[in-house]
Amino acid sequence: MQVVVGRVVKPHGIRGELAVDVRTDSPEARFAEDAVLTGRTRDGTTRTLTVAAVRPHGGRLLVRFAEAGDRTAAEGLRGMTLLAEADALPPTDDPDEFYDHELEGLRAELADGTAVGTVREVVHVPAGELLAVDVSGREVLVPFVAAIVPRVDVDAGRIVLDPPEGLLDG
Repeated sequence: MQVVVGRVVKPHGIRGELAVDVRTDSPEARFAEDAVLTGRTRDGTTRTLTVAAVRPHGGRLLVRFAEAGDRTAAEGLRGMTLLAEADALPPTDDPDEFYDHELEGLRAELADGTAVGTVREVVHVPAGELLAVDVSGREVLVPFVAAIVPRVDVDAGRIVLDPPEGLLDG
């Protein structure tokens, strides 16, 4: 299984560097020189990418991949989601932190046990994370904050929602 560790924002400069938004707590390991990642485009196409160089830059990383040696090649990677193998992830020490793959597929229910739907995806936006929940065949984006998602029980395969009025309405 693979997990999201970053997203390519845009090319930077003329030597093939890319600005990458980091989605991992251990970027020094995930983006180490010679690390192999999978790049996935929005249409689902994937390709293998090998980190050739990396450096911090304004809250992001500037990453150069061996497969993209100049700006033209780097432009072709714009918008790619960067994935790594989940097997190599260190365990989370914080009981309130979860990897995306741990949440995807969990049953979403209300505090009284009423089934709401299934978590399909964790969506990362600048303001935080959203859970894309399949509710009767339609996607509802639920802010992943303690006030709305007061309980996550990965072992039981469920999350508990306390949605504000109207959030789940079609």
